Amino acid sequence: MCGFLGEFSFKNHPLSDSNSFEKLLLLSKHRGPDDTQIIEASNYRLGFNRLSILDLSKRGSQPKYSPSKRYSVVFNGEIYNYKELEIQYQLTNLQSTSDTEVVVTLLDKIGVENTINHLNGMYALMIIDNKSNCMYLSRDFAGIKPLFYGISDQGLVAASQFNQVFKHSWLKSHLNLRPDVVNGYFALGYMLAPDTIYHNVHQVKPGQTVKIDNKGVLKEISPRSNTFNFHDIDDNSKSDEIKKQLELAVVDQMVSDVPLGTFLSGGIDSPMVTALAHSKNNSIEAFTLSVSDKTLDESIQAKNYAEHLGCKQQIMEAKEEDVLDVVNAHFDNMSEPFGDYSSIPTFLISKLAKKRNTVMLSGDGGDELFFGYPRMQHIYKLRNWFKIPFLLRKPLARVAVKLKILDSWGPYACRTIGDFVFLKQSYISKEKIKRISKDYKFPK
Repeated sequence: MCGFLGEFSFKNHPLSDSNSFEKLLLLSKHRGPDDTQIIEASNYRLGFNRLSILDLSKRGSQPKYSPSKRYSVVFNGEIYNYKELEIQYQLTNLQSTSDTEVVVTLLDKIGVENTINHLNGMYALMIIDNKSNCMYLSRDFAGIKPLFYGISDQGLVAASQFNQVFKHSWLKSHLNLRPDVVNGYFALGYMLAPDTIYHNVHQVKPGQTVKIDNKGVLKEISPRSNTFNFHDIDDNSKSDEIKKQLELAVVDQMVSDVPLGTFLSGGIDSPMVTALAHSKNNSIEAFTLSVSDKTLDESIQAKNYAEHLGCKQQIMEAKEEDVLDVVNAHFDNMSEPFGDYSSIPTFLISKLAKKRNTVMLSGDGGDELFFGYPRMQHIYKLRNWFKIPFLLRKPLARVAVKLKILDSWGPYACRTIGDFVFLKQSYISKEKIKRISKDYKFPK
C-alpha cells in the first residue's frame, strides 16, 4: 500500500521542523511497515513508508532520484505496464527491478508529462523537478490511490493521508471548515475530489496532474485517458472483449515478489477474479469472511466456488464481538471522513490475509461497471424514460405510475438520469445534490 509525505517550499521559505516532519510521516507507517526513508534539499523534503512488493532489496526503496538526479520521486501504487515501457524505450543500466526504477529512468528520457501519459496502473505520484524548481502531483485515472495536498504561504504539503496534510505546521493554524461539502459526504459516504472538509486542503482528482512552481502558481495538466471505447466493439465480440480485458487486468496485477491471494465472496466479481488468477497460478489462496447472520452470509456459496475451482481457501468466522473489537483500530487508520461500514468486515478479513499474503486481489468495481446492484439494474431498466423531454415526461410518468406501468417516481422527479442515479445513491434531497452531480458525467 505504501505512504508518502512531501513538502515543497515557495520563495525559499524554510522547511518545517525535521522532527515534526518525521512524526507526521509515522502516521502512515501502517501503510508501509517495511522501510522508512527521508531525503531533503534546500526547498523540499520527501518521506516514504514502504510496503515491499517489487524488488524487496534496498535498491527498491524510496524516495528515489532519476539517474541524472534531475528528478526526485515518491510513488505509491503499481505501474502495470512498466516492463513494456522498459522494452519500448530501451531502458538500460537500471539499478533495481521495481516499477519505480522504470518511472524515474523514463522521466530523464522523455520528461514528466510524456511519462505520466504512458503510465497504466493505480498510482499517486509526487515528482520534484530540481532543474526547473517545480513539482508535479499525479493520480491514476480511476482515483484508486489517495493523494491530498494543502497550500499555504510557506509552501505545499502533499501526502497519502489527509491527516498528514492538515496537521502540518504550514497548514494547521489556517484551517477553515467547509460546511458546503457536508451534503456530498452524507450523500455518497466519502469526500468527493477535489473537496475535503477544509478550504485550503484538497484532493488531486482522478486522472489529474497538477504542476506547481516555486512561487505557488498551480497549473492543471490533463493526461490521456487509460480507457477504451466499448461502444465501438461489435455486439457479437463484446463478451470476448470483456473476457480479454479482465484477463489482462488480472494478469497485470499478479506481478509481485511477495505472496499474493484473493478475496472471495459468494457474488460474481470476486469469484471471477479468483477464477482468472487461479488459472494463471493454481497455488493461489482465497480468503472468505463468514458471518452468523444467514441472510448476509456468503461463505457457503464462496466455498462452492473454491471447490469448483480447486482453489485453496481460508474461511474466517466473524462474530459480533469481533467487529466491535476492531472498530476503534479500523477508524484509527481512516484519516478522512468515510461512511462505508462494509470496510469493517474488509478490515477483519485483511488482518487474516496479511498473515499469509502481502498483495490481495478483489472484485471491487465490477458492480458499478456492469450494473450489478439491484438499484443500478433498476436505473438501467428505466433509462429510456430519460430520453423523453422533461416537460412531456412528467405528465406521462404520473399517469404511468398510477396505472402501475412505471414502478418509480424517478422519471417524474428527476430531470436527468444523472440526478436519478444520485437520488438512488443518497439519503439527501435532489436539490442538495445539484452541486456534487456536476462532477460526474452520464450518457445521454
